[in-house]
Amino acid sequence: MIAMNKSLTKRLSRFARDTRGNVTMEVMITMPALLLIFAGCWVYFDVFRESVVNQKANYVIGDALSRETDEIDDTYIDNAYKLLKLFTRTGEEVYDEETSPGFSDGDLYRTDLRITVVSYKEKQDKYQVEWSVVRGDPDELADNDLTDMRDRLPIMADGTQVILVETWDDYYPLFRVGLDAFPIKAYSFTQPRYAPQLLYDDKNGNNGWGNGDQDAAGNSLCNNNAENATDCDNSDGSYNNEPSGNGGW
Repeated sequence: MIAMNKSLTKRLSRFARDTRGNVTMEVMITMPALLLIFAGCWVYFDVFRESVVNQKANYVIGDALSRETDEIDDTYIDNAYKLLKLFTRTGEEVYDEETSPGFSDGDLYRTDLRITVVSYKEKQDKYQVEWSVVRGDPDELADNDLTDMRDRLPIMADGTQVILVETWDDYYPLFRVGLDAFPIKAYSFTQPRYAPQLLYDDKNGNNGWGNGDQDAAGNSLCNNNAENATDCDNSDGSYNNEPSGNGGW
């Protein structure tokens, strides 16, 4: 019994000191783990890269809109949508409900864009949608939608407006490493730089531009001097954009 224990001890000691090995066997053991780690690192790096690309594309569109002094039209919106898809490298293909459904029922597009101009009325302490336009699947924003978004909107002066740009880009990981497909959302708001408002040439509705015309559509901004301006009292001329009588603005 004692001899057997000594023999076992010697064998274990020799095994512990042995530095020989079989490369093929070690590679078979470690390679799957290394490949899994590499795939996970690559996927999460790609997610952050795509998120940054989407946010930069969102900023570019918002910055371009903020510099406009003339009203924009559907062609402008279409080109902004094309620019977004160029940044995100999204093609023109759409989802198919049978072979390739989207994240939600009825989804057609991998990339979506929504541009909304929001104004603030101090007397009512209310944010109001002046106009909203969409390319892709989401619905246009309405006034009641802003109630749920109030904590995401900036503090604004009375009668001013901001340009709200929202983008969505469906992301599908190349490898399954614990991360499911999901839409990358980007959001930004920018105040018009060179004009008090951004106008939209909406052929079917209101663009927020009264221009003092009694027949203009409702919801005109107070600061465009429209005679039919709603939700404001401009009797003191405080919303006027022209110089005041004393030479000041």
